[in-house]
Amino acid sequence: MPDEKVTAIASAAEVPLTTGALARRLGVAPTTLRSWERRYGIGPATRAEGRHRRWTPRDVALLEAMCRLTSSGVPPAEAARVAKGAADAHPERMPERSRTSRAPGALPLGDVRQECRGLARAAVRLDAPAVERQLTDAVGQYGIVDAWQEVMVPTLHAVGRKWASSGDRYVEVEHLLSWHVSTALRRRTPLPGRPADTSPAGPVVLACVPGEQHTLPIEALNAALTELGLPTRMFGAAVPAEALGAAVRRLGPAAVVLWAQARSTASPSLARHLADIRWGVKGARRQPSMVLAGPGWSGAPVRGAVRPVTLKDAVDFAAGMYGERH
Repeated sequence: MPDEKVTAIASAAEVPLTTGALARRLGVAPTTLRSWERRYGIGPATRAEGRHRRWTPRDVALLEAMCRLTSSGVPPAEAARVAKGAADAHPERMPERSRTSRAPGALPLGDVRQECRGLARAAVRLDAPAVERQLTDAVGQYGIVDAWQEVMVPTLHAVGRKWASSGDRYVEVEHLLSWHVSTALRRRTPLPGRPADTSPAGPVVLACVPGEQHTLPIEALNAALTELGLPTRMFGAAVPAEALGAAVRRLGPAAVVLWAQARSTASPSLARHLADIRWGVKGARRQPSMVLAGPGWSGAPVRGAVRPVTLKDAVDFAAGMYGERH
């Protein structure tokens, strides 16, 4: 009997889902799924009689990846491209997800790692020691990049959705969780025996554009680069343009990463100005690589600038400048 029960559960997990069932599972509207299919080619692999959509487990995994990317601020078109590319390149990589139902009043997490549920419950209880412990465990087990993308971002996004739909309720939960996420990211130190500031290429400068207060994503990048032992200089939120220019001239960085959460704060003119700064002896002058990070840069092209879609993309680019393999 136990074997029969396990077989029945496994078979049910393989049954293709209807659009309505998948929308409820992902926490999006059915019209959103139809729009993504029409615009980005992310549609069901099969259709039942009468042309009804049926979504297979592979379809579901691809859409879960797209939802994670859009939840972290990636524009839908880029999220679709990255999700499809990852599914085609590594079809066997389907992270284990929890499918337990959501209790009344719980945060709208959807299908996420089990660690997200424990972290969310601790945050709602305002249990700071538990939040700190679970974040530390996640970073220790998965590393900065995976802990950020698979644990921190889904939980932060769920808290934000709950706050947005509940008036001013749960704002204290978001503040507590954000503080401890920032603490966990800043606690990361270089690996033993790998001095971070010996590269002749100069450090990576990380800063939010003037007027931009959202720092957690760029803190995650700083932590991930520090985890690899790469030199960084982190300047944080809303750095004045004049101060950014002065820092680039003084440091001679290998790259400048500018974070913009919203289009209203993204400044292509500032990015071009910083990218044009040169230093060094005549005949061998250098200038920084410009990295535009965050959804605010969508639709704001800057010639020669790099536009990483995910945290891993940004880490891979920076590591490549120093000859690191990641």
